[in-house]
Amino acid sequence: MLRSKPKLSFWQILNMNVGFFGIQYSFGLQQSAVTPIYDFLGASPDQIPILHLAGPVTGLLVQPVIGALSDKTWHPKLGRRKPYFLIGAILCSLALIAFPFSSSLWMAAGLLWILDAGNNTAMEPYRALIADSLNEDQRPLGFQMQSFFTGLGQVLANLSLFVFPLIIVGTTGSLPNWVYASFFLGAFCSIASILWSNSKTKEIPPTQEELEALKSEKKGVFEPLVEIVSAIKDMPKVMWQLALVYLFQWYALFCYWQNSSKSVALSVWNATPDNKELYSEAVGWTGLVNGWYNVVTFLVAFALVGFAKRFSAKRVHAFCLLLAAVGFLAFPHIENKNLLFFAITGFGIGWASMMGIPYLMVVSDIPKERYGVYMGIINMMIVIPMIFQTVSFGYILKHFLNNDPRHAITFAGILLIVASVLTLLMKTKNKEVEEVTS
Repeated sequence: MLRSKPKLSFWQILNMNVGFFGIQYSFGLQQSAVTPIYDFLGASPDQIPILHLAGPVTGLLVQPVIGALSDKTWHPKLGRRKPYFLIGAILCSLALIAFPFSSSLWMAAGLLWILDAGNNTAMEPYRALIADSLNEDQRPLGFQMQSFFTGLGQVLANLSLFVFPLIIVGTTGSLPNWVYASFFLGAFCSIASILWSNSKTKEIPPTQEELEALKSEKKGVFEPLVEIVSAIKDMPKVMWQLALVYLFQWYALFCYWQNSSKSVALSVWNATPDNKELYSEAVGWTGLVNGWYNVVTFLVAFALVGFAKRFSAKRVHAFCLLLAAVGFLAFPHIENKNLLFFAITGFGIGWASMMGIPYLMVVSDIPKERYGVYMGIINMMIVIPMIFQTVSFGYILKHFLNNDPRHAITFAGILLIVASVLTLLMKTKNKEVEEVTS
C-alpha cells in the first residue's frame, strides 16, 4: 500500500531547494569563469573542450552511483538524500577556495575535477528528493523551484564576474584578484545554502517494511554498478527518447559555455585573449549577459509550471528550445554589446525549461523505489553528450569552423533546433487521459 505524502507549503518547498542555489553558483562559475581562467593560463582555443572533460566524466561516474547509494541509504538523523548534499558541499567549497591559487593550466584542470565531483555528489540527490517528498500535483513546483534557484545562483556567479573586476583590481600569482573574490564567495554560498536546506527539511522516513528491505539489500562494493546496469536494462522507452533529445541539447550548451566570452570579445571588441585588458572587459560583459539569461530563468521558471500543465510538458520544452536556438543564431552577429541581452533572453527561457520540464516528462514512468538511480541515469544522458563534445569539438572547431568561437555559437543554435524537433516526437504519458481513467 502506497503511503500518501503530506502537502507541503510554498515555503517548505523553497527551503528544501535553497541548497540548489549554492550548487548552481558553483556551476555558474564553471560555465563563465573557468574558460577565461584557462585562457589566462595560456590554453589554446582547441585545448578548451578537452580541459572541460572533468564536468561530464565526473557526472557520468558520480551521479548514477550516488543515486543508487542514496536509494539504499537511511540515517535516523540525516535521512536518505541529505548526507550526500553535505559531503558534496564540503568537497565543492574546498575546491572553490583552492581554485584561484592555480599556478598552471593543469593545476586548474585538476581542481576542476574535484569541484565537479563535489557538485555532482550534492546535485544528484536533489532531483530524487523532489520525487521522494512531493505528490504528483506539487512536483512541477518542486522541479521548477530548482530552476528558480538555478537562475538565482548563476545570476550571482555571473554578476560577480562583472562587479568584482570593477572594484578589485590587480593580479596575485597567475590570475586577477577578482577571481579570488568570486570563488571565495562561491565557497561560502555552497556550504551555507546546503546547511540551510538540511536544517529546514525533514525527509519522509521509510516504512518498517521498507526499512527491513533496505537492511536486507546486498552491500557489496559493486552493488551500485549492478543496480545502474539493471535500471538501464529496465529503463522506460520515454527515457531513451529523452536521451536522444539530450544528445543535441547538451552538446549545444557546452559549445556555448566554452565559446561565449571569446565570441563576445571578437564580435564586440574585436579582441582575442592575447589582449588581456580588452579580453577581461569582454569576460566581464559576458558574465553580465549570462547573468541576465539566469535572471530570465528565475523570472519565468514558475510560469512554465502552468504552461506545462495546460499545453503538455513536451510542447513547452520544444518551444523553449526553439527560443534558445534563435538566440544562439543571433548572438555571434551582434556588434552592439547591449543587444546581446535580447539575444540571450531566448536561452534564459530555454534554460528554465531544461532545469525542470524534462523531469516532468519522465517521472511518472519511474518506479518510486528507483528515483535516485534513474535521476542519476538522466544525468548520464546529460554528461555523455558533454564527453562527446569535449573529445570531438576541438577537431570540429579547428578543421571545420576555422577556430572561430562565433561559428561555435551558430553550430549550437542549429543543434538546439534538432533537439526541439526530437522533443515533439517523444511519446509521453497523457496525464489528462490517466486522470479520467483512474
